[in-house]
Formats: sequence, C-alpha cells, structure tokens
Amino acid sequence: MPGETHVAIIGGGFGGIAAAVKLQQAGITDFTIFEQSPAPGGTWWDNRYPGCEVDIPSHAYSFSFMPYDWPRTHATQPELQVYAETVVDHFALRPHFRFGVRVESVAWDDDAGHYLVTTDDGERRPYRFVISAVGLLNVPRYPSWPGLDEFGGVSFHTSRWDAEVELTGKRVAVVGTGSTAVQIVPAIAPQVERLAVFQREPGWVEPKGERTFTPAERSRFQRLPLLRRLYRYKLFRDSMRRFKAYDTGGREQRRMRDLCLRYIDSAIDDPAVRAAVTPSYPWGCKRPIFASGFYPALNRPNVDLVPHAVSKVTEKGVVDDQGTEHPIDVLILSTGFQPTRFLSGFTVTGRRGKEIQEFWGERPRAFLGVTVPGFPNFFIMYGPNTNGGFSIIAQLERQAEVAVRAIGRVRKSGAKLVDTREEALDRHVSWVDRQLAKHASAMDAGCNNYYHSSSGANVTQWPRTHLVYYLLCRTLPRRGLVYQGWTSPERKS
Repeated sequence: MPGETHVAIIGGGFGGIAAAVKLQQAGITDFTIFEQSPAPGGTWWDNRYPGCEVDIPSHAYSFSFMPYDWPRTHATQPELQVYAETVVDHFALRPHFRFGVRVESVAWDDDAGHYLVTTDDGERRPYRFVISAVGLLNVPRYPSWPGLDEFGGVSFHTSRWDAEVELTGKRVAVVGTGSTAVQIVPAIAPQVERLAVFQREPGWVEPKGERTFTPAERSRFQRLPLLRRLYRYKLFRDSMRRFKAYDTGGREQRRMRDLCLRYIDSAIDDPAVRAAVTPSYPWGCKRPIFASGFYPALNRPNVDLVPHAVSKVTEKGVVDDQGTEHPIDVLILSTGFQPTRFLSGFTVTGRRGKEIQEFWGERPRAFLGVTVPGFPNFFIMYGPNTNGGFSIIAQLERQAEVAVRAIGRVRKSGAKLVDTREEALDRHVSWVDRQLAKHASAMDAGCNNYYHSSSGANVTQWPRTHLVYYLLCRTLPRRGLVYQGWTSPERKS
C-alpha cells in the first residue's frame, strides 16, 4: 500500500544509526535494526584491543546532527562506544533494535514487492526496504600459515581480543604493522617481557598529534556552537589538501613523504630500524598510518622489529621468511580484514533469483556505493568505493540520505519500488576507475594494500574529497535511480 514502509536495517554500528536517524527525521518510524552484538557500536563494540582509538579527529568523526563534548582530539574506543549509545538514546532508537540477532538472508519477492528477511533465530519476515549497514572492516582475515593450529601458546585476532590472556612477563609477537598494530604495540610493550613486531612491508607513518582538550577548549565548544562548527569545517577543509597528495608526482606527494621521513629520523634511534621502516613506494599507496607512540616503542630494549613476513608457525614460536624461529608465548594477529568481500555475511537475492555475489563476480560495484541494478529497494551503507573522503561518518550520512530520499519518494508517490539504471552504474564505476588510476594506490605503485579485488580493480576507496561525494549524492540519484509503479490497479489500491 502507498503508506506502507517497513524498513529493515542490518547492522547497529554508525552506519545503521545514521540510517535510523535519517529515517526518523523524514517521518519514517516503522523500521527495525538487526544487530548481532548485544549493544550498538559495530566495529567500536567489536574492537577492544589496548590502545584502540580513531585516526580521524573526534569533531569530524561524529554525526553532524549530534555534536558532542569530546574530551580528546581523537576519541578512544570506550569514548566512541559511549557516543554510539548516547546517539541511540537521544533519538530513542533502542526500541527499534533487535540485539543478538544475525540476518542470514535477504530475498526479493517481485510479486509481493518486498524482501523476505531471514534471521538466525528462525524468523522470516517481509520488509519493503532493506538497508545493509554491516560495514567494511568487520570480517577478520586469518592467515593460512602452516602450523598455526599446532601452536602451543595463545593466539587471537586483534578484533577478537582475548582480555583474559595475561600478557605481563610473556614473550609476545604482533604480526602486522598497520593502523591497528601501531596502537597495540606501544600499549602492551611496557608490560611484556619481549615483543617481536613482524613487518611484511613498512607503511608511511605520520605523527598523530593526539591530546586531551583543555577544560577551556571544551567549555568554548559547548558555549559557542558556531565555533564548534567552524572547527569541524576547518578539519574537513584541511583534509582536502591531503587528497592532492594521492596523485603521484605532485608537490603535495613530496610534502607528505618528507613529513614522514623527518618523523622517522626524529623518532627512531637505530639507523637499521629507520631503514627498515622506510617505504619504497609512494605515500598513499597503502592506507596512511597515524601514530605517535609506535616509533618510540621500537626504541625500547624489549621490542624487536622483525622486517620479514611470517612463513610458518611451530609449537613454540613463529618462523620468519628468512628461516629464523622466534620463541613466543602469545601470538597476536594484526592481519587485517577482508574488505573486498562486501555483504559476505549474508545472502542477498534480487530479481529473477539472482544473488548479488553472482551479479558482482570479481568486481563489487554499486551506484554511489549505495544501490545495485536488479536489487530494488535495497541500499548499502559503506559499499564499494566509498571508503575515504576523510571521515567515514560523514560518508555514511550521505549514503543514508540517498537511501531515505529514495524510500520517501517511493512512499509518497505510491510507486512499487526504486531500482538503479545499469548505464548509471557503468558511468559511475568508469569515472571512479579513471580517478583512481591517477592515485598512488594503483596496482603498479609497488605496495600491497587491501583495496583491490581479484579482478585487479580498486573496489574499496573513494577517489576524491567528501565534498565531491556530497555533491554527487545530491545530484546523481535524479538520473541514476528509476521508480516503477504497481503492476496492477488492485495492488496500488
């Protein structure tokens, strides 16, 4: 019926929360949020490792509709979890949540004009619209090293941190030197007996500059909303300059490389370690790393940087690719996630019984990263080629707005569904590919990153600033989305 809504939101992290708030603000209140964890927060609920905090300044890594009294320039995991809970309660979203429930499949019924959503508690219910907000970095990547199952000590992935494992006085190995590992290493180094940090490939590291806001600063932000907005605007404006550095050969690329090189020289004592952490590829080829404590931690007498990949695991330790065995008690896997496997946690079936993985093949793609032809009334938060743009929270708001405007138009016009024009998707993907071909992250740039699918295409990254994404999200849906009416007068009545 024209007034019917019934929206299912899959995931209760920041993407799902953004979608719920935008629906509510549009006067659409008939929605359910399925969250497999016992509380909202998504990645900030799952990741609880020591030192866990965000890379983006707090005032930018927060919703435009929910300012907050941030205590630090960069929020820690507990602070972000509290923020998620605060937003949920401020907008009275908790009654819409179904915690501890995992969605297993979403299947479109063309005759009925809705999706059947099946959950792990055995329920199967119809929803006219579905918004997937399961995130990008939520499926851990476990290595396939020989002998891993025979390791006699304790082993776990950073996103499944085992807080019951006592690290004090233990010989610990952290495998990986990405954005997560550089937070864990300085946090645990003071308590362990020995810490081996395995680096397959160095990353460009910038000083983060995190600090606690002074009471006077926090007071001014609270008393002067305009000042807080101007500060947030400045953060986004400054980020636009960084995007120029992703184009290789330019002045900004050289500036960022020089900044990181100076940081290496000033922060690390040992010349051999300095050489080992210096990348040979362009800045931006891999995800840039922000860390103030990682390099100083490598100066500690109980910390060893092993600039080699792991080749196998034995009962008593880890063997690097040079054949050297490192005896350890605890193995911490900072081996990342599987970001190119979009929507791999549940099955999505669209028109004519086609599954979305079949439609994608080796190249996940979506119009503005949000909609896919042949999957009507289905929207993706944090979909293909939307990672970046400075603050993912801002990106998520734009995606939620695209979805909610489309749902609102279907609802008000009495249309049956909204779908995506295939030619619009093709044009969008071609434009994204042309932009990314000029970036330092291109496949021939000489580094290993998580951006590329098996097709060789960069399927995760947004190539330009958030402002560009904002403008495209406001304009392109008018031409890229198509609204289709009811199949018969009886169904429309």
